[in-house]
Amino acid sequence: MSTPKPPKDKRTKAYKEWKAKYESSAEGMGDVVEKITKATGIKAVVDKVAGAFDADCGCDDRKSKLNDLLRFRPKDCLTEDEFVYLSQFYSEKKKRFDESILITDDIQDRLIEIFNRIMPIQEKKRCSTCGKSFNNAIYKRLSKVYSTYL
Repeated sequence: MSTPKPPKDKRTKAYKEWKAKYESSAEGMGDVVEKITKATGIKAVVDKVAGAFDADCGCDDRKSKLNDLLRFRPKDCLTEDEFVYLSQFYSEKKKRFDESILITDDIQDRLIEIFNRIMPIQEKKRCSTCGKSFNNAIYKRLSKVYSTYL
């Protein structure tokens, strides 16, 4: 999920709401490292040294790369088509996965396609013949993402 840009005027209620909603939760490891360096004062020192040499410290690039490598929440939002598909799928399954119910290859492929598009690179999944593996790796995780939209 990409975070919307904050309002420009930091004195407004809209900015305070944005900060409470988006800035408090870390998107990935890059955000955690940034919060630690700000809290310890390392960021201020790095900024001063980089400013003295008129150079870019590279913090934003490192933050972005770390967030991509270790992301805590889905990378992208569900599209409308994906949401409709999951709505139909979960209503048929009554929001419970039963390993005895056969999930066809087409359904599994579509669920994996949705999962791989919204999740970070390190979590990409492939088709599985094991119902328990599919349930834990994909079904539950997609169900959790889907439920955030309800």
